[in-house]
Amino acid sequence: YCYNDYILDYYFGFFSPAFVTVQAFTGTYGINYGKIANNLPSPDEVVTLLKAAKIRNVRIYDADQSVLKAFSGTGLEIVVGLPNGNLRDVSADGDHAMSWVQDNVLAYLPDTCIRGIAIGNEVLGGSDQFSGFLLGAVKNVYNAVNKLKLSDVVQITTAHSQAVFANSFPPSSCVFRDNVVQYMKPLLEFFSQIGSPFCLNAYPFLAYMYDPEHIDINYALFLPTVGANDPKTKLHYDNLLDAQIDAAYAALEDAGFKKMEVIVTETGWASHGDENESAATVDNARTYNYNLRKRLAKMKGTPLRPKNVVKAYVFALFNENLKTGPTSERNFGLFKPDGSISYDIGFPGLKSSSADSLLLSLKV
Repeated sequence: YCYNDYILDYYFGFFSPAFVTVQAFTGTYGINYGKIANNLPSPDEVVTLLKAAKIRNVRIYDADQSVLKAFSGTGLEIVVGLPNGNLRDVSADGDHAMSWVQDNVLAYLPDTCIRGIAIGNEVLGGSDQFSGFLLGAVKNVYNAVNKLKLSDVVQITTAHSQAVFANSFPPSSCVFRDNVVQYMKPLLEFFSQIGSPFCLNAYPFLAYMYDPEHIDINYALFLPTVGANDPKTKLHYDNLLDAQIDAAYAALEDAGFKKMEVIVTETGWASHGDENESAATVDNARTYNYNLRKRLAKMKGTPLRPKNVVKAYVFALFNENLKTGPTSERNFGLFKPDGSISYDIGFPGLKSSSADSLLLSLKV
């Protein structure tokens, strides 16, 4: 299991000092396993699918017991989520935070490789419904994790949408929005103390849909293009995702956190959409996700931070038929609910044609 070292440390007292940076991500590629659907395969089948695809890093949006049990003994590395609706209670009461961590994290270690806890999702930058509870929840969960001697095993983060930024082009001009700074600054202070990264949900798909007149779709899809130059840094960008990541780095530097790493916690492209979502096609989704895999496999950084290797979790594992909003929201999956592939980017599905199955068995 991935926690043998942790067990040895626990019994022999070799715990490293507080504020050790946790490495919660193996390699560069991960996936989000959303479950807002009534037709998905069982968590055991999902394990089979992930292992066949050799995807090791997985994020879920809650701490679903059936998933955590299914992942036991698999070596798959999972980040669990504390939903936004829990932030108020966890922020108000350290005992509540401790109970949550004991029930949803400690109870499954070491057999299930829980590598992180995401506190809420996209809390800042929208309505301020949960903004005031985020930092308190983060601190209480971290304190619980620390008391349980898990702080060098389980990383504490929260994912932000691009709504936290005032402007993102050119990347060097990006800063945090005025109404976000009051919450963001103390949060970043704490994350810098405990060695947590800045987690960004970055969607070239959404940026292109918002402004198709000024964004070349090839630039959004990692295809050959003239790209874009940043007049201040003189850096050249040949794809939109790199520019979005560097915009986050610029905002962090402006706020005084130049050394903080950015990890992409969601990115993807819809394969189907409404009439006004013409970019949501199978071809575009296949192109984006195939080229994203190639980009991540290069293990390289961005123009602004060439030494910080880009790491990203793709959104999402499955199409989710109960999600609300435009049709595109229900069609981000790399796989269909029956486990077959939505389109081919090199991953095997659970179900395929007999010829594919024969070929796969011969390979195995």
